[in-house]
Amino acid sequence: MTRVTLLFALLACPGSPMVRPAGAVEADRVLESPGNPAIDMQGFLKVSAEAARHREGRRISEEEFIRMSRQPRTLVLDARSRAKYQELHIRGAINLSFPDIAIESLARVIPNRDTRILIYCNNNFLDALGPFPAKLPSASLNLSTFIALYTYGYRNVYELGPLIDVDETKLEFETSRDSADR
Repeated sequence: MTRVTLLFALLACPGSPMVRPAGAVEADRVLESPGNPAIDMQGFLKVSAEAARHREGRRISEEEFIRMSRQPRTLVLDARSRAKYQELHIRGAINLSFPDIAIESLARVIPNRDTRILIYCNNNFLDALGPFPAKLPSASLNLSTFIALYTYGYRNVYELGPLIDVDETKLEFETSRDSADR
């Protein structure tokens, strides 16, 4: 077989790495890594896409967030670390740190999946880097929290949309010194 014929045969072969986009073979290896039934990357990617579609139209204004937060059967959820929550949080918010979101903790904190849940994160606030340190936009805690809640069956979730200066907001804040430890 000549070199040209061999090259043509490789290019024509459907599974040939030569016709695959750069990085595709490596991505396949990552997705096919050693099995663990407790970790499902394909399931995560699928539910993330579903959650992204569900999230459309669920990003709300500051005024709407305030109005909804005052209604019955509504919970404001702060998924930042306990330390950041204690430093400063929206008055009345419940803290369930993102790493602690799990089957048991959600059943305890939000037993009814129909509860309206309002979420916010670091990337909603300016001029308060202590309690609200900036994250990369694609690593925003709102995104992870929304996807996690969606994955666990919570569909009545709304997200504070705008970027707000803490000195100019109509939202009321408190520290752990201002309220009972929740």
